[in-house]
Amino acid sequence: MADEMIVKELDDVVVRFSGDSGDGMQLAGNMFSNISATVGNDISTFPDYPADIRAPQGTLTGVSGFQVHIGSGKVYTPGDKCDVLVAMNPAALKTQYKYCKPQSVIIIDSDSFTKKDLEKAKFTLENPFSELGIKNEVIEASITTMCKESLKDSGLDAKSIGRTKNMFALGLVCWLFHRDIAVGEKLLREKFAKKPAIADANVKVLYDGYHFGANTHASVSMSYRVPSKEQKEKGKYMDINGNKATAYGLMAAAEKAGLQLYLGSYPITPATDILHELAKHKSLGVKTVQCEDEIAGCSSAVGAAFAGALAVTSTSGPGICLKSEAMNLAVIAELPLVVIDVQRGGPSTGLPTKSEQTDLLQSLYGRNGESPMPVVAATSPTDCFDAAYMACKVALEHMTPVVLLTDAYIANGSAAWRLPQLEQYPAICPPYVTPDMAAGWTPFQRNPENQVRYWAVPGTEGFMHRIGGLEKSNETGAISTEPENHHLMTQLRAEKVERIADSLPALEVEGDSDADLLIVGFGGTYGHLHSAMDTLRAQGRKVALAHLRWINPLPKNTAEVLRKYPKVVVAEQNMGQLAGYLRMKVEGVCLHQFNQVKGQPFVVQELVDAFTKIIEE
Repeated sequence: MADEMIVKELDDVVVRFSGDSGDGMQLAGNMFSNISATVGNDISTFPDYPADIRAPQGTLTGVSGFQVHIGSGKVYTPGDKCDVLVAMNPAALKTQYKYCKPQSVIIIDSDSFTKKDLEKAKFTLENPFSELGIKNEVIEASITTMCKESLKDSGLDAKSIGRTKNMFALGLVCWLFHRDIAVGEKLLREKFAKKPAIADANVKVLYDGYHFGANTHASVSMSYRVPSKEQKEKGKYMDINGNKATAYGLMAAAEKAGLQLYLGSYPITPATDILHELAKHKSLGVKTVQCEDEIAGCSSAVGAAFAGALAVTSTSGPGICLKSEAMNLAVIAELPLVVIDVQRGGPSTGLPTKSEQTDLLQSLYGRNGESPMPVVAATSPTDCFDAAYMACKVALEHMTPVVLLTDAYIANGSAAWRLPQLEQYPAICPPYVTPDMAAGWTPFQRNPENQVRYWAVPGTEGFMHRIGGLEKSNETGAISTEPENHHLMTQLRAEKVERIADSLPALEVEGDSDADLLIVGFGGTYGHLHSAMDTLRAQGRKVALAHLRWINPLPKNTAEVLRKYPKVVVAEQNMGQLAGYLRMKVEGVCLHQFNQVKGQPFVVQELVDAFTKIIEE
């Protein structure tokens, strides 16, 4: 074999790590993302967890995947198909091969392709590649055997040695893309700082995988480089997922507002990591309570809001159902509360580890009575920080509960995030009572400009009061069942939410100002819709994108934007909830729809095909 091999330069590449749920694919994928980010590549990741807590080893339902898209310039999605697939066993190969491009390189642990392994994955032929019709380049490496041989004198038990296989695969991928392996070593030593023997073993195997590729050329025709061509804004960057960014955004808002942060929560996939992250930061005055159920989580947060804290509760769709009564208490009491809904596949228990956008109408209307509540949707893992910050700002300044929608895709996905300067973020100024208001003050005394009631934190001298779930008199704050008063209070609560639009930025439109088609979406589909727009424009089509962050209230120019374009398509991961809402709010618009409810992110090429058909109709 020749000593020199072809090195091909690429603008972007997609790598998918897959194996049994105990094979450490999430760690390998995260490390490859971080290693790539250090050279300036833009990244977008998609962890694809199995729905089973721990399926039998080697079975089809137990496959765990992690896809990362790295680019020399801006990347918006984890990619539709992968250029390199790591398949640690036959089950991974069988379930993940559908994500491969025709020219993809496939890396396997040949030691895990025994007759027994093939039977677990329900292969009928001895050659799984023939059975699947695979004609791709395949790197067959005896990863298990080489790890055992490498660490035979390490003193580690067989189980611990087996857990290093993912690092061998990562080392091989790093060689294939000319990544700096020393960065991987640094990450491992940081991760296992308290377990030096484990760190040494993983580092050794990482280098073994890299050297295996370098010494054998790994039976592939070429290796690849993805240089960094885009000059990033100067600053400190980190790889962050959406749940962690959400937690950081909450803490930043609490610091800006000068308040203690309280989270009342109950563990639920995929929102639990917000609780885990905030629980680490008691030194910053964060209080977290893991309650006995969802109702208690939300109710305790309502109590914290009454007591003067920045109050938050976090959950997913099933928890929103349970929290609705306590959320309504915050509506009628007009207390600041942030309700985080990390959407997952439903209904009921549904698809706990998969992603959808099916809680929109529940967030808007899923409570008894007239109970308007602002709804904001984060657009990406890094945007979760800004969305959480703004949700807190609106809740505190407008004395209202706010729903923050994320989803499993952006909550678990990650991207390179530039640490922000907090002084650059807008001030948060709750409408506290002032001493001169004490004479004649009542609990529902309001600012006439925005209808926001003033906040009297318990213990403030001269402002003793009661609020609660029964309707109160607008004039005195006493319990009232008067028909006219109830109608007035209902109007005031709605008007208060509607006036939030006065402080929101206008709906921005990206792409062609004279577009033939306007794409409309919300939340975590932004990257896929933007990529579809870019693809269509590259084909000579005139296309634009308007992506909604604020859904209630809508930006004030929403109707103007929707009416400007000859064709509008609303693309969402549900059966048409945003489209129906927009038809109700904006009269006289004809909306096309693109709807998928698969528990998986959009596929850009499918969007391009569907939008092309609409343009040509």
